[in-house]
Order: sequence, then C-alpha cells, then structure tokens
Amino acid sequence: MPQGGKTLLIPTVEDGLEALLRESLPLPAEVGDVSFDPPSGTWSAQVNRITVNLFLYAVSRSPQPPLPPASRAGAAGIERRPSMPLVQLSYLVSAWAGTTRDEHQLLGDVLTQLLTHQVLPVRHLPATPTSSVQLALAADEVNRPRELWAALGGNLKASFTLVVTTASDAFGWEPAARGVETIEGLAAPVPARPAPAGSRSARAAAGGAARTRRAGGVVTSAVAEGRSSPS
Repeated sequence: MPQGGKTLLIPTVEDGLEALLRESLPLPAEVGDVSFDPPSGTWSAQVNRITVNLFLYAVSRSPQPPLPPASRAGAAGIERRPSMPLVQLSYLVSAWAGTTRDEHQLLGDVLTQLLTHQVLPVRHLPATPTSSVQLALAADEVNRPRELWAALGGNLKASFTLVVTTASDAFGWEPAARGVETIEGLAAPVPARPAPAGSRSARAAAGGAARTRRAGGVVTSAVAEGRSSPS
C-alpha cells in the first residue's frame, strides 16, 4: 500500500509473491496457505494443510547499479527523483504437505513457476513499484539452507533460495527547481578619483579657481586685478 507517495517495499513484494503462487500453481485459499513465518519446529508442528513457506532471512543492498535519476510531469510542474539503490531480499522456500512425496511435488511446482517468471507481474502487486521486481534462484548457496534449518531448530528439509531484487524506494518525487529565466543587475555610480597632486589636470583646476572671483556681482580676473592695482 502506498504511504506518503512511497511503496512499502517488503509487504508489497510478499503480497505479489503470494498472488503469483496462488494463481500459477494454483493454490486457492481454501486449499492451502502461503506463509512467510519462520519455519521453526514450533511452527511446523502447527501446519495442518498444504503450505508454501517463504522465509525472509536476509536483506542486503544489491550489487546491481542503482536506478538513474528520473523526471516526470506532475500536477504543479516537473518533478524529479534522485537515483534509487536496489535491494536484495533472500527467501528460503520450502513446501509442506502430508507426505514427503507430496512436498517434493509441490516444491517442484513452485520452483517451475518462479523460474518461468523472471519478473514479478505488476498485476499481482497491490501498488506500483518504483522498478521491476526481479526473481532469481541463488546459484551459490550450497550450505546455506542447512545452516538456516539448524538455526531455526527444525529438521533439514528440501528447499531453495529465492532472490528478489527491486528498488528501495528510498526517495519520493519532489518539485524540480525552476530554471533561471532572467537576470537583473543593479549598477552603482563609481565616484571619480581625484587627480594626483602636481598633475596637469590638478594644476589647471587650481589655476582656474585662482583666476576668477565674484566682486560686487562682477566676475573679474584676479590676474587682471593684480596688474591694475597700484604698486
């Protein structure tokens, strides 16, 4: 079920696995069970009808590269999502029935269906996942089932390891930052630098100020006054 725009990863995967097995085996609810409980000795003593057990014993980051960043059109504009790491879910799969022969038959049917479906069909998922849900059988788990059965306190049983790989759904969609449309600049006037003392412009300014003055409303030349004034 979605929560806050995200998918509850493990419950969604397990709902999809149960729906796939019930349809493909087939295994209707009135005939048998699909269980995700630890298959301990206490649990197995309570099993009273056909059951397929998928025990999640490990969750790890997948060695596959993460999903690249993505973008989409949202109600309020473009939305973006950062890259998403992939996670790997490891299940110990076993079959439970009245006789060992029936268990082997059921386990073989489960194995065949999971090999046939390398990707969990979306129609079996209660919510749309971030990425495809990949299904594969572990190829290098020779002693792992024996160790798991010993740890669970049950008898060693025919089983195999199913590896489910999908995106972690760690990040939701967020509005993309708007691009730069216009650039506005403000310019402040730069005051003129005073001319260095002794320069031609400084002497000209000083000479101009000394040559003229206002006397009685008449502008006269200070130099001229100096010439006309009596010695």
